[in-house]
Amino acid sequence: MKTTLKFIFISLLFISTAYAQTPKQTIITTDIDNFWTAFDELKTTTDSLKQLTILQQLYVDKGTPGLKAFMEAKGYTTAAWLKCIRSYPKYWASIRPKTYQVKTLSKQFDPYIKKFKQLYPELKPANMYFCIGAMRSGGTTQGDKVLIGAELATGDSEVDLSELPTNTKTWLTTYFGTNPFKEIVLLNMHEYVHTQEKRSGNNLLGQSIFEGTADFVAELITGKVPAMPYMSYGKTHETELKQKFKALMFLPDYSDWLYNGTANSFGVGDLGYYIGYSICKTYYDQAKDKKAAIKELIELDYGDDAIVENFLKKTNYFKEGFNKAEVLKAYESKRPVVTKLGPFANGDTTVDPELKEIQLHFSKPMKNRYSISLGIWGEKSYPLGKIVGFSEDKKTFTIQMELKPGQSYSFLITGRGFASEDGYPLIELPVTFKTK
Repeated sequence: MKTTLKFIFISLLFISTAYAQTPKQTIITTDIDNFWTAFDELKTTTDSLKQLTILQQLYVDKGTPGLKAFMEAKGYTTAAWLKCIRSYPKYWASIRPKTYQVKTLSKQFDPYIKKFKQLYPELKPANMYFCIGAMRSGGTTQGDKVLIGAELATGDSEVDLSELPTNTKTWLTTYFGTNPFKEIVLLNMHEYVHTQEKRSGNNLLGQSIFEGTADFVAELITGKVPAMPYMSYGKTHETELKQKFKALMFLPDYSDWLYNGTANSFGVGDLGYYIGYSICKTYYDQAKDKKAAIKELIELDYGDDAIVENFLKKTNYFKEGFNKAEVLKAYESKRPVVTKLGPFANGDTTVDPELKEIQLHFSKPMKNRYSISLGIWGEKSYPLGKIVGFSEDKKTFTIQMELKPGQSYSFLITGRGFASEDGYPLIELPVTFKTK
């Protein structure tokens, strides 16, 4: 009898230990129900203040830890939700039934989590929260939480986009054309990988490999890659893209490569995902120990530039190699500058207060966008008014002014908006002058 009991105890201990080693994840969808309850209650009044209270009490205050994390990660506020709801009623009416699809997912993820554990035995558990956002993100993470915006992740070509701004409509037409809900497991595995990573990158290179790792490991888990334009375009244009990426990869600005729409130098969004994916795949394909390669990809400290650069060298992705100092020097030499102001010089102390316009002249043709900030003397010294715009050759930008006699003025021309047609941000220029 003692032998039998001992055998049973050992067996149970083995089962318990094995079970404990399997990552637990929970799929939580209560925020979706809470959102639509609040949504319906909003219809009982047209008073915006009362609507804010309803949304706050029935959705935000009842929110799961996932909703709270989503709000923090994406800057969501109750006011932002209400504005989005009131602005696009046709969108919300058409997306509503689709968001309920996530309730069918509870068991779909289990075999993929198991596969992930096989590929990466150190896998830590994560909860998956399906929330309703304000159309800013289909998915992100915070700590051990996978955060999915169901109002985007469940969309398809049937969703009514007619009320949306042109840029948003263009982006969602492309995204919903891929029928993202069919790839919801892939999206969740991508985000699940992020919960295992240490931190994101500081520059284009680090952040692209950070995202590329998630895409590549998710492919190993599911056998699929995202059905997004960046994958197909990247594969057919990789030689050209590699060299353009190389020229910019050490910069903190990745607006042309990540988290963007089609309004960039390529006409295709998120190509940094593809370059990062390709770097990871190149490394994995040449690795003798595949499991060790996966571990290295996931555990790489993307926030340490030196570690990321050494990793890139190991991948041999750029067979010709790279020299960081030379890359940065070449980059600076290609940035546009303001060659002169008109009709007066920067620093002039005898400007005619009757002047109504100022021209900025650039060294290269520029993109049709701009960015000007307050100068060293603050808001009271800011002279600029209505934007007139670029000249036909895109090398002159005109702005209206309102000046007074005997006043000092300042503003800052920045590269956050101003950029050359070939994608290089402007070298910023502080402008000061004084009227006579």
